Amino acid sequence: MSSSSLSLITPLTFTGVSSFSADFQTILNRAVAIANLPVKQLHNQESNILSQKALLSDLNGSVTTLANDISALGALGTNRAISATTSNASRVSVSTNGATQNATHTISEITSVAKAASETSASGFATADTTAVTTGSSVELAVGAKTFSVPLTSTNNNLNGLRDAINALGAGVTASVLNTGNATTPYYLSISANTTGQNALQIRTTAGDATTNILAATNPGANAVFKLDGIQISRPDNTISNAIDGVTFSILSTTGAGETVTLGTSSDRSQLINALNSLVGDYNTVSGKLNAQIGKAAGPLAGDPVIRQVKDAQRQLLNYQGSPNSNVKALADIGVVADVTGTLTFDSAKFYSLSDSDLAAAFSYLGSVTTGLGVLAGNFTAVSDPINGSIVTETRQIDTADARISQHVDELNRRISYMQASLTAQLQAADALIAGLNSQQSILTGSLQSLSLVMYGRSTG
Repeated sequence: MSSSSLSLITPLTFTGVSSFSADFQTILNRAVAIANLPVKQLHNQESNILSQKALLSDLNGSVTTLANDISALGALGTNRAISATTSNASRVSVSTNGATQNATHTISEITSVAKAASETSASGFATADTTAVTTGSSVELAVGAKTFSVPLTSTNNNLNGLRDAINALGAGVTASVLNTGNATTPYYLSISANTTGQNALQIRTTAGDATTNILAATNPGANAVFKLDGIQISRPDNTISNAIDGVTFSILSTTGAGETVTLGTSSDRSQLINALNSLVGDYNTVSGKLNAQIGKAAGPLAGDPVIRQVKDAQRQLLNYQGSPNSNVKALADIGVVADVTGTLTFDSAKFYSLSDSDLAAAFSYLGSVTTGLGVLAGNFTAVSDPINGSIVTETRQIDTADARISQHVDELNRRISYMQASLTAQLQAADALIAGLNSQQSILTGSLQSLSLVMYGRSTG
């Protein structure tokens, strides 16, 4: 419910005829104003809880971001911030898919890049829908070592019918009919493999007899052929993810004589720097929002248990200690330091001074999403979880209180409207009575003045 729904009852305009009409309007205004006082109090209550709800929602987003930062650090602890490099991106591209160790590999003698097989009929046909493909009742499709029987009848013994029959097989190929525009035999059957790799394609008019193949054997496809660390490898795909643990690479082009492409995996310090900078910035953002609800100038969330919960989670994060035997035991050891106000800064010089062994210790300190520093993300998720988090729980309570206030206001407004209608009726009756008395008084006064004039020859006023 928005605060605008807590509207106050406006006094009715009193339309009397007596000399006391203005006084009756004042009485009505005063009565309605007094009756509206509880509604104004409820309005203030609602404004306060809606402010709390807005602040909680804003805080929730920042806490969620901070939790994600900590989880990301845990993930870096697991994968050691490994990134992959290639010495020639035009020959071989590379990426990581779970690599956790530094390593170097060579790829050489790329003699073939994987491509899909594609063939057309050796000769053209006069028509696509009437010229027979074979004198028999079927043909045989061969895709590499696999064969498929393709029945043909008088209605589909033509290029169009053969195309449709092949496409319905699910044989891993796609058939189409080409029109070259030739005056006599413009139509050709084209068959392409749906995946790369060496796969001879044939259509045999006699099953098992390769000499009856009606396709031109010009493009049987190709495997990616290369050497990995001197070992000969042939794969039907150019993208290979199971040759090197945690690494995916793609063969893009062949190498020249004696050419070697070097692939490397190593810890990328920039990933950790970016993650730590994000942690520092988002931590300080949360701190600023918490501090606005603490102290003499505290906002609507002063004393709220969520504020204490997040503060406690921050304290645990800053005080987290790793192994006492490690070179990295605390956040300060990797450049994240807090000043006397609790504001974090990132000391890049401290970070860059870390040796490779110190960097390895830093990853161990970060742990994973379930261990080490990374597990502390759970303290913040307990606050920001959209289903069971502390903030969403309190928000539901606020919504319940808001609905209760709305119901109370509706009931009060009904009572005020009834009171106003009743009071207005009473005042109107009084006004009419006074108006009648005023009229009678005027008549009596007139009569007395007339009598005085008759008896004494003058009017008394």
